[in-house]
Amino acid sequence: MTQTTELPASSGGGATHPGGRSRVHRAWFVAAVSFVTIIGAAGFASLPGLLIEPLHTEFGWSRGTIGFAVSVNLALYGLTAPFAAALMDRFGMRKVVACALTTIAAGAGLTVFMTTSWQLVLCWGVLVGLGSGSMALAFAATVAQRWFVARRGLVTGILTAAGASGQLVFLPLLSWIVERHGWRPAAAIVAAVALAVVPFVLLLVRDHPADAGLAPYGSTTYVPKPLPVAGAARRAVTALLKAARTGPFWLLAGTFAICGASTNGLVKTHFVPAAHDHGMPTTAAAGLLAVIGVFDVVGTIASGWFTDRFEARRLLAVYYGLRGISLMFLPMLLAPSVHPPMIFFIVFYGLDWVATVPPTIALCREHYGDESAIVFGWVLASHQVGAALIAFLGGVARDVFGSYDLVWYASGALCAVAALMALIIRRRSTVVVPPG
Repeated sequence: MTQTTELPASSGGGATHPGGRSRVHRAWFVAAVSFVTIIGAAGFASLPGLLIEPLHTEFGWSRGTIGFAVSVNLALYGLTAPFAAALMDRFGMRKVVACALTTIAAGAGLTVFMTTSWQLVLCWGVLVGLGSGSMALAFAATVAQRWFVARRGLVTGILTAAGASGQLVFLPLLSWIVERHGWRPAAAIVAAVALAVVPFVLLLVRDHPADAGLAPYGSTTYVPKPLPVAGAARRAVTALLKAARTGPFWLLAGTFAICGASTNGLVKTHFVPAAHDHGMPTTAAAGLLAVIGVFDVVGTIASGWFTDRFEARRLLAVYYGLRGISLMFLPMLLAPSVHPPMIFFIVFYGLDWVATVPPTIALCREHYGDESAIVFGWVLASHQVGAALIAFLGGVARDVFGSYDLVWYASGALCAVAALMALIIRRRSTVVVPPG
């Protein structure tokens, strides 16, 4: 059994100097470094939507073929996440995240030399997918779980916003590079940025509060650093098998699959080419996605604050309902130029982009306790599978119908289903996991 030690009351919210002055708790520095790391590494996820037209033009590959490579990336991103959470327990966050960034850099860099579509699937689909899945939201969830007792929802929202918004904020720069210099320099820059983040992770991130001799933020109880947990793969599978025997898991997985379908799979992948179909310049469309990223920071941090204060399942229902309504209106708003109704959509949709993450993590924590990070990894896998399906099917729909309209309407309807599913999730005050 893990031993705990009571610390002075000040240790939960900050450390104390010998003179009695209080200083900021180390957990906030870890969160800040994690924020910079996640946002700095987000460039690798910004590029797929910008690659569709250039690769179609240069190689003659169909949008469905390119969408398939993106779908492999998104699916592996999700399927790797639960194993990444277990690997972080085994080897530590620093080592896992550093290896993940190196894999991303290798995959993005090798795309510069590709000549056939299977190489796109291998480099961007497999390598970048595995690397991004090995950090992704598992990193944010693990930092919040280990370093914070109080303000977990807020910290989860901040770190989630870093990843989602970082992906979108990079878009204007990358779209300008693609338009002026071609897609290869953009891919090379993505590889370089991912590699440049590695030293920050190794030098500045700490795996556990015990490494700094502290209790987690918001707690007066010092917990020694746990011993490495062997059998990461077995633990991840065991957590899935246990969680799969409970109803909340399937409801959370289903709602999050729709979340992925209506964000990463649809808007991040297909918004730029869809806007281009209506005559909007690529740089303008990419700029609109960047604005979504800016407002996503506000929305996701606010969602974390709300999650600390309101019932998570009701928040999810509101978020999905509002997202569905906004997507239903989008086909009527696409035009050759940016106009006020489109700006309103961008702001409204941006506030809701990944606002679903903090309450989803909170519900995983409520139902699955110490296994919540790994269970959330599996829920995230469903998010990415949903994203992968829409990334592929959206490209196929464009090839078949010559328009994305059907995809927008279908995604809006799915969001309405997700809102109803969220309300069905039962409220629990204790961990509910069947015995092994």
